[in-house]
Parts: sequence; C-alpha cells; structure tokens
Amino acid sequence: TMVDKPSVPEYKVAAVQKSRFILLHYSVSKALWDWLILLATFYVAVTVPYNVSFSPHDDSIPASRSTIVSDILVEMLFITDIILNFRTTYVSQSGQVVYAARSICIHYVTTWFFVDLVAALPFDLLYAFNITVTSLVHLLKTVRLLRLLRLLQKLDRYSQYSAMVLTLLMSVFALLAHWMACIWYMIGRKEIETNETWEIGWLHELGKRLETPYINSTVGGPTVRSSYIAALYFTLSSLTSVGFGNVCANTDAEKIFSICTMLIGALMHAVVFGNVTAIIQRMYSRRSLYHTRMNDLKDFIRVHRLPQQLKQRMLEYFQTTWSVNNGIDANELLHDFPDELRADIAMHLNKDILQLPVFKGASRGCLRSLSLHIKTSFCVPGEYLIRQGDALHANYFVCSGSLEVLKDSMVLAILGKGDLIGSDLPGTEQVIKTNADVKALTYCDLQYISVRGLREVLELYPEYANVFTTDIHNNLTYNLREGSQDEVLIHTHWHTQSGCFVFNQICSLPLNILNANLTYLYLTPAT
Repeated sequence: TMVDKPSVPEYKVAAVQKSRFILLHYSVSKALWDWLILLATFYVAVTVPYNVSFSPHDDSIPASRSTIVSDILVEMLFITDIILNFRTTYVSQSGQVVYAARSICIHYVTTWFFVDLVAALPFDLLYAFNITVTSLVHLLKTVRLLRLLRLLQKLDRYSQYSAMVLTLLMSVFALLAHWMACIWYMIGRKEIETNETWEIGWLHELGKRLETPYINSTVGGPTVRSSYIAALYFTLSSLTSVGFGNVCANTDAEKIFSICTMLIGALMHAVVFGNVTAIIQRMYSRRSLYHTRMNDLKDFIRVHRLPQQLKQRMLEYFQTTWSVNNGIDANELLHDFPDELRADIAMHLNKDILQLPVFKGASRGCLRSLSLHIKTSFCVPGEYLIRQGDALHANYFVCSGSLEVLKDSMVLAILGKGDLIGSDLPGTEQVIKTNADVKALTYCDLQYISVRGLREVLELYPEYANVFTTDIHNNLTYNLREGSQDEVLIHTHWHTQSGCFVFNQICSLPLNILNANLTYLYLTPAT
C-alpha cells in the first residue's frame, strides 16, 4: 500500500511556487512604476480635455500634432501597465498574498481590466499614420480619464503621508478648475456658432477688450492662449470665491454653468480645504501637544506657588526631555505590542548597555528578559541623580553626558559615556543604601535597569546569576552600595614553592582605587 505524503501547508510552499516572472505588488520597482503611471494619468487628465476643447479652434500648430510623441508614449505606458497587471500579485479578501498566475489573471479581468483597456486604446496612432481625425476621436479620448478611478483605489496607501495627501488634494482642485475652464470655453464657442447675431458672450467681450473682435462670428477673436488663461481665471475665481466680474456670464447657458461652478466650489471648499485644515493640524499636532503640556506645567507651578529656583528646574527638565524624545513615551507606545515584538524592539533600543562585558555570559533569552526591564532617564546640569544615604533602586548606564560622584564635597570619580554605576546584589533582598552623591555636570542621557527587575531575571536564569555576581565587581565603574569599600575578603592558601601564607586583600572599590590598594602580605609560618 502507498502511504499518503503529508500535505504541506500552502504558506510553506508559497515562496517556492512563485515564478520569477511574477511581480510583487509591494516591491520597490512596482511602487516606482505606480508613481510613473500616476504622472501619466495626470498628464492625460490635463491634455485630453484641452485637446478636445481648444485644438479644433487653434489655427497655429495643432495641439494634437505638438504632443503626438508624448501621447503615444503615454499610450505605450498604459498598455505596458496592463501587461504587468496580469503578472502582479494581489491581496485576497482573506488577507493572503496570491502568487498563482491564473488567479491573478482572473482577478484582474474581473476588476480593472476593461477600464484600463478602454483608457489605453491607441487613438494617437491615427495621427502617426496621417489618418484624418474628426472631433469624435477627441471625445473618445476622454474615456482615458477613467484611469483616475485607479487613483481613488490607491488613496488609502497615500493617506498616511500628510504632505502627499495635501499635494494630491491641491492637484485635484487645480485639475477641476482646468476641466471647467475647458467646458467654459466650449460654451463660449457654441454661443458664437448658434447665436451669430448676438455679441454678448464672454468670448465676444474678451475679444473687444483685447482689441481682437470677432468678424461675422467666424474670423478673428482672441487667441487660444488668451482664451484659455481667461477661462482658467474665471473658473478659479468662481470656485474659490464669487468672481470679480471682469470675466462674467452673459448668456443663459453661461449663467447656468456659472451657477453650477459656484455650487461645485462650495462643495470643494468643504471637501478639499476641510481636509487641508485637518492635515495641517495633524502636521502640527505634536507642537500643539507641547504647548498644552507646557501650559499645564505653568498652571501647576502657579497654583502651588513653587519657588523660582524649583520652577526653573522643572521647566528646563521638561523642555530638554521633550527635545530628546519629542514627547513620546516609548513604554506607553509599546505597551499593547506582543511580548515577542516588544523584546525585539527593546533589544535594539538597549543594544549599547547589553553589549557590556557583564552581560556577555547571558543567553539570548536572558538578554531579551533584561531588555524589557531597561528604561531611559535624563538629567540636566546640576541635578542629583542619586543622594547619599538614599535607597538604590537601579543600576545606571551613561549613554551620553558627564556626571561626578561626590562624598563630603570630595570628587571621587568622573563618569562619562559607557560607564556603569550602581551596586552588586547582596545575597538577601535587603535595601541597598548609597554611599555617595551622583550629580550631573552636563545634559546626560541614561539607561537603567531596576534592582527588582534584575533580581527577577536572575531568578529565572540561575546559571547566569553566578556569572553576574562574579563579574559585576569588575564592570562597575563605581560601586554605590554602602559599606562596599569596607568589605575585605581574606583568602588564605599555602604557597608551595615559597613556603609562605598569602593574604589577598581585595576591596570592592573602583578599579582605579582598587589597583592602588591591592596588597599582598607574606608571613613566615611559625615553627
């Protein structure tokens, strides 16, 4: 009998089954291609309405001829984009990335294929082969504007970038004004063609002001360039305000269009400028939060009538810490993350302190547990980090800045970047009293691990606890535990070669003091 092979889960073989001809939708190359298509789409959105409205009336070089090369290039880009979409992965409704070519083709055909196909029809090749083009072809090219629907699909991707959303909204507003300027010009042309005896249309008025009037409603008139600028000026002034009257609606059709423009302008104010206001507020939200907390701090100082010196210290500490962390509390921010992810983040943030020799013997699991107990602190010049006689709650690692260790106004040590201060851990869980003051000389950035957290980790990893207890004496730049300098461990053994007792006096002092006080006492044995 044949034994059935165990089925391999789909996610296990997904990477193996992916063909090298499949393009990942989240790859950098696909993102760059999407930006190129976005620029091409905006190009189409600008040129197509302009060519439909103004090209038939331009007596100079036709716009369709002047942009023939760029138009064909854009068509080639759209056709290439269709081909790439048949080979680009997508995310299914269940949240899985689909790599199968057949599934990708079916998904694309049933979603955006026909929109992209219609938008990519090569109308401009008719110009390349000198085929007579009617105005109907220009109107057919407006279906390319359907590509803008793809932009709506990707707005969620850009929504996290405030500056990008702001740029897109302003571009959409300018694009709408451009489209309405094209329609405004077409209305003016139709009014000239249908009402030859009337000379009250906006194009007639513009021609008279520019001293290029229409003759028999067919010849003369302002240039296409002047007409477009005047039309764009009118639509922008109508969308953003109520217009200034120097370009105004005179006929019924023009007045109806002006009414629609004002209604659309009111809607655009609500949508575009409302979003712009929200985006700008979001961009400056951190600054607003800073001012709010600063005002709360000043109110607190005023209500409790704190002395000037204490007030100055509080304000200086707040301003300095804000400049360092920008008001972000890392512990609160990472609180809801899974423990595994938080440990990886903490390992990265605290890599400097975890690379100390005292932690070299710790396993990766021990280091991850230690990293979750490491916090950050900050000291401003003149502030005391530790006072003599206080309970020591943590061991401190100096990331930057300079501190001094003081005892009875005498400087015992100067601490700098990379120094470790604190205490070894006594055998019993007794309160550790400090034997000196620690005062900041400059702005100091510190990392610390609490004594309680350190004990908890060492209880979980007893094999490392013995190593830590032995190594911590050699790694502390200064031991702050009260009584550590008075402890003397006497090791007595028989020296076989010299026939004498050796007493090693080992003091738990800083290394520079320890080296000066380490003595060897040789005594002749009694006979």
